[in-house]
Amino acid sequence: MTGRDEKRMVPIREKLLTEPLTPLEDVRLLGSECSECGEVNLGEVSSCQNCAGEDLAVIALSERGKLWTFTVIRNRPPGDFKGDVPLGEGLVELPEGIRVKSPLVTADNLKIGMDVNFTAYPLYRNMSGEEVIAFRFDPV
Repeated sequence: MTGRDEKRMVPIREKLLTEPLTPLEDVRLLGSECSECGEVNLGEVSSCQNCAGEDLAVIALSERGKLWTFTVIRNRPPGDFKGDVPLGEGLVELPEGIRVKSPLVTADNLKIGMDVNFTAYPLYRNMSGEEVIAFRFDPV
């Protein structure tokens, strides 16, 4: 596909996902690793949240993590919520030592400590017709 036939994709938040956004199977969360203290921050940031250091390397975070804790949301959130209920939401601990708040693909059979995999997916089409790419973690 070229030109007008090509689907334009944008991340749900700038500097959060690796680019290009296709193929979706190759997309990962971005992190910033501080060279001064070793702390990993979520997304591409200009200073470390731990030590305020400014020498950070942008890295792709691991696609597999462990479910650190979770909750199940059974009532539709207010506003322009894009998704179905019930839905799981949890903190996923990645090998880099960071915990990421994330939607979970299911609200069933969740267990603290279970292995989960990162998935990038189109959440909705915005007013400009672009596919907005979000992320979630799926049980392994």
